[in-house]
Amino acid sequence: MSTKALGHVHRGTMERAYSSHFTRFTVMVQKELLELVRSYKLLWVPLVFILLGIMQPVSTYFMPIILEKAGSLPEGTVIEIPMPNGSEVLAQTLQQFGTLGVLVIVLVCMGTVSGERNSGTASLILVKPVSVLSFISSKWTAMLLLTWGALTLGYFAAWYYTALLFDEVSFSKMIGSLLIFGLWLSFLVTLTILFSALLRSPAAAAFTALGGAVALTLLASLFPEQLGWSPGALSGFAYASVSSGIVNVSRFGLAVTLTIIGIAAAVALSAWVLRRSSAVE
Repeated sequence: MSTKALGHVHRGTMERAYSSHFTRFTVMVQKELLELVRSYKLLWVPLVFILLGIMQPVSTYFMPIILEKAGSLPEGTVIEIPMPNGSEVLAQTLQQFGTLGVLVIVLVCMGTVSGERNSGTASLILVKPVSVLSFISSKWTAMLLLTWGALTLGYFAAWYYTALLFDEVSFSKMIGSLLIFGLWLSFLVTLTILFSALLRSPAAAAFTALGGAVALTLLASLFPEQLGWSPGALSGFAYASVSSGIVNVSRFGLAVTLTIIGIAAAVALSAWVLRRSSAVE
């Protein structure tokens, strides 16, 4: 057989192998999405984000009336609260997503790997022709789809009500801050999956991921000069993007680059940890 013919055979084998791996990965993602539907996570997680997105502009707009009707203030008290502009309201919405939203996402992801290891499902799946990397990547992809979908719906709801009650924020500023904050949530999702692969307890994985998120954010805010390039600074960059604008562009670019590298490394490390665990023995 000629070298050219051998090359065609080798190329065909590689294409079939790639197609087979991609098909198995697609099936695994569909399986994870079906699990999200059956557990109603695909319904209630976006609803929580939509509720958080609507609550911030509405509560801010009606806060003087709420305080006035509270009934615990002395008679004749005049409440004057300066109304924020639309950009400030959206920044406050992102802060809500950064607390309650992060808590919801971590709680949803905490048992992604450890739950299936404890139930024995991981062992059943990984004895089939499914690689550990495909197993982890499918879970990561499904959780990212859920996270980005919920964040987008909630933030668009906040943007709509902010335009109704305050003033309109430009679409480009809204999208820019959405992408930055979405990258931060993607990092947290990946971090939670990593701890879920490392630890058998879903509660321990959630606690560790939340602790890591709080530590990264606090360190980046307390030491902006030294740690302003870390993934923990992304939430601050998202707030600044929609309100005042990003000042230090080079530091922001470095934070984005390191976050993407960290996400890829965490996915690979999750697969490596699971491959060496008893789940695949």
